[in-house]
Amino acid sequence: MLRSLCRAGGAMLQQTQRTVPRLLVTPAQQRWASSLPMNTVVLFVPQQEAWVVERMGRFHRILEPGLNFLIPILDRIRYVQSLKEIVIDVPEQSSVSLDNVTLQIDGVLYLRITDPFKASYGVEDPEYAVTQLAQTTMRSELGKLTLDKVFRERESLNSNIVHSINQASDDWGIRCLRYEIKDIHVPPRVKESMQMQVEAERKKRATVLESEGTREAAINVAEGCKQAQILASQGQKEEQINIAVGEASAVLAKAEAKSKAIHLLSEALAAQNGNAAASLSVAEQYVSAFGKLAKESNTILLPSNTGDISGMVSQAMTIYSTLAKTSIKASVEGEQEKSKERLNEPHEQRTQ
Repeated sequence: MLRSLCRAGGAMLQQTQRTVPRLLVTPAQQRWASSLPMNTVVLFVPQQEAWVVERMGRFHRILEPGLNFLIPILDRIRYVQSLKEIVIDVPEQSSVSLDNVTLQIDGVLYLRITDPFKASYGVEDPEYAVTQLAQTTMRSELGKLTLDKVFRERESLNSNIVHSINQASDDWGIRCLRYEIKDIHVPPRVKESMQMQVEAERKKRATVLESEGTREAAINVAEGCKQAQILASQGQKEEQINIAVGEASAVLAKAEAKSKAIHLLSEALAAQNGNAAASLSVAEQYVSAFGKLAKESNTILLPSNTGDISGMVSQAMTIYSTLAKTSIKASVEGEQEKSKERLNEPHEQRTQ
């Protein structure tokens, strides 16, 4: 009978030792810690884990990774905290934006325990607390933004949520590394209105671009017409300048030829028998002029003695001789004045 009682007591003791650690760990804490190990005096703590030890119900110390020793019965491992980065899915929730649009939004939270003591004794359920804090912070931050800014400023929204979570979770020994918004769902009607707005914006841009293209084309055509007119005017100007230069050159050439002809004619008249040659030339021109009468117009002016060619020649020679005498007289007077000036120059120098 004693044996049976001892066996029953031992079985009950083993059962309590197996079940008590399970009761100490809630389902939410299983993600944060592995199963609580038993006190076997000699313990090996894995890397990136912190074991919180209580001695007679009070916090005693935190076991570091590696070899550790505990006192049986007095020491007990109360919490096992993982120091690795932990990923938590934030459930989908509804929130209202600044312009009264209901949004369905969810996210992912990345955490790490920085203080195992605070994580063990500062909060009952760390995962639930951080999740609720993330949801409330997300709702408050979304209430400050309009629908358009929610899509444009997701990065700033994530950073604001992380900052707010870290301010509250500092007493829990938890550090929020980052928060990422996964999906943002809008109501179907709002989605249709957004699509219509996008289409209207695209049509507006297309119209603006088309009008700008038309304006640029008109400006290019006007600029081309302007350049064409400028070039045409420059061409006309250069043409007129070339014509004027050509006419001036022709006039100069005619004048030089005429002056040379007059010079040669004067030399010929000054030579021997020059008067006879001049009379012959005048007679030839007189006969040629009478040959062209009544060819260009019906009006004819005739001298009284058209048949007296010798009289006409003698009259022309008389006029020529008179002009020659006048020119000779003028040249002689000019020579005399020059000689007087030459004679007066030494006398003036002596008086000075």
